Amino acid sequence: MQALVLGATGFIGGAIARAAVEHGWQVRGTRRAAQRQGAIADLVAPGRFSWCYADLDNCDSLVEAMSGCQVVFHAAGYYPRSSRNATAQIEQARIQMENVLRAFRRAKPDLLIYTSSLSTIGRPREPGRLADERDVYQLNDLPICYFNVKIVMEEMALSSGLPVVALCPTAVFGPGDVKPTSGKLFLMAARGWVFFYPDGVQDVVDVRDVAASHVRAVERGQVGQRYILGGETMTYREMLTIIARVAGRRPPWLRLSPSIIARLGHWAGWLGILGGDVLQAVPYWQPLNTSRARRELGHTSRPFTITAEDTFRWFRQHGYL
Repeated sequence: MQALVLGATGFIGGAIARAAVEHGWQVRGTRRAAQRQGAIADLVAPGRFSWCYADLDNCDSLVEAMSGCQVVFHAAGYYPRSSRNATAQIEQARIQMENVLRAFRRAKPDLLIYTSSLSTIGRPREPGRLADERDVYQLNDLPICYFNVKIVMEEMALSSGLPVVALCPTAVFGPGDVKPTSGKLFLMAARGWVFFYPDGVQDVVDVRDVAASHVRAVERGQVGQRYILGGETMTYREMLTIIARVAGRRPPWLRLSPSIIARLGHWAGWLGILGGDVLQAVPYWQPLNTSRARRELGHTSRPFTITAEDTFRWFRQHGYL
C-alpha cells in the first residue's frame, strides 16, 4: 500500500504518517519547506517514509504528490487564524478543498480519508440521545469562523461523489504536538498559568488512537460516511485537574462564568490569539456518541491520564519544558 499524508508536519498528520508506517505501508508526507520535519524526522531512515512537496493552493503539486498512491489522508484542512474576515477565510478553505478534490480526480487514488472535526457534529435532532454522526451543523448555524470553515470543507468532501470517508476527532491531545496546538494548554499548566476553569464538558482523545483509527478506516470505513473518534467525556474542571496534577501544579480553583469565557474568546479570536476559537466554542461542545467508530472501525481510546503523562514526557524530552 502506498499512502500519502497531506499535512504530515502537523500534529494529527504526523501521527497518521507514523501509524501508517508502523502498519507496514510505504508513506509519503507533504511539506511546503524542506527544513520542516514535524515530529517524524525519525521515520525517514527506516526507508518506508519519504517527503514530497505539495501546497493546497497549487493543484498541480497535489496531483504530483498523489500520483501512484492508493490512499490519501487529508489532515491539512484550512485553519482560520482569527475570527476576522470570516467570509474570505471560508472562501480560502473552499479553494483549498476544491484543489484537493480536483487533484484526487486527476491522480485517481482509491480512497480519500478526510480528517474533519467535532465542530461539524450538530445538536441531536431528537431529545434524550447523545449527538452522533447523523447530526450535522449547517453553514452559519453558529457564529464562529472555525466551525463554519470545518462545516464547509466536510460538506464539500462528502458531496464530491468521490470515495471519501470523513473522520471527526474530538479534542485531540498527545505527544508529537510540535507547533504546539492543543499542547499549549499543557505548557501553560506546567508554568502554573491554568488556575481557572469554565463550565461545560469536552470529549478528549489521544492523537495516537485517532491515527490508528485513520489507518483502520482504510479497510473498514464506509465510503460517504462520517465517524466520530472520541475518548473520554469529562468536565473542563476534571480535564484541567488531571493536566495540573500530572504537571505537579495546583488544580484550577477559579470558575469563570460563561459570559466571561465568551468575551475572552471573542477578543482572542478577533486578535488571532491561538485558542480563541476554543474559548468561543466552549458553550457548544457536547457529549457525543462514539459507538459507531468503535463498532465499525475498531476505534479504541486510552485513559486521558496516560495521554497527559505521555504528553508532558514528550515536551520535556524535546525541550519545550
